[in-house]
Amino acid sequence: MAEARRTIDLLWFEEPESRRGRKKGLTVAQVIDAAITLADAEGLEAVSMRRVAQELGVVPMTLYTYVPDKAALLDLMLDTIYLRMSREDRPEAPWRERLLAVAEENRLLYASHPWAAGLSRSRPPLGPGLMAKYEHELRAFAGTGLDDVETDSALTYLLGFVQAAARAAEDARLDAERSAQSDQQWWEESGPLLAKVFDTHAYPTAVRIGAAAGAELGGAFNPTHAYVFGLERVLDGLGVLIERRASDPRR
Repeated sequence: MAEARRTIDLLWFEEPESRRGRKKGLTVAQVIDAAITLADAEGLEAVSMRRVAQELGVVPMTLYTYVPDKAALLDLMLDTIYLRMSREDRPEAPWRERLLAVAEENRLLYASHPWAAGLSRSRPPLGPGLMAKYEHELRAFAGTGLDDVETDSALTYLLGFVQAAARAAEDARLDAERSAQSDQQWWEESGPLLAKVFDTHAYPTAVRIGAAAGAELGGAFNPTHAYVFGLERVLDGLGVLIERRASDPRR
């Protein structure tokens, strides 16, 4: 409980009573910024209390006087990028445009900080960044006719898709980086070889559709196409629910 309270204090930028008045060489914000910079450059696996301390030029034990542990540090990092992310309310726009904007804001967040897409959303940091983000995104559903629980569920559904798409895009980028080959190059090299192996009589549908998709998308997987196509289907699905609620005589 004490560690949880310390994390909440730090998320809301409040120092615990027992620590006020102590002169320190760093600030919590500096620790968070160093960790974010490290994660952006080298990925989340590079972030450890020891490594962040090294980046700040202090001994590892010093870092624990600012942040209790790595779990708290990750919460602080995530809430900080939430607080800083670009967002704009557009109450006059149709609901579909508003949700597209919410999705794009989150896509850009993950593009700038790919590591964030790999963090679990089941227990998000309860800080000012999350609350500002949540309030803004809920307002995008104003006028849709969804009740409170449906609104929260619809937002979770939308954000879950964007996060999954961001993780898939990052995986594709890392695969290309490790293999020193783009998807286009992989497809151009592998396609002719696979054509010799696959039995067009045994797998006629897979061969036909796989070849057409690969030629059109330039590889077995195109993250941009997958995001655009999937987002449209997510919004189509939400549109069915919204229309159903609008025609419900009990509402």
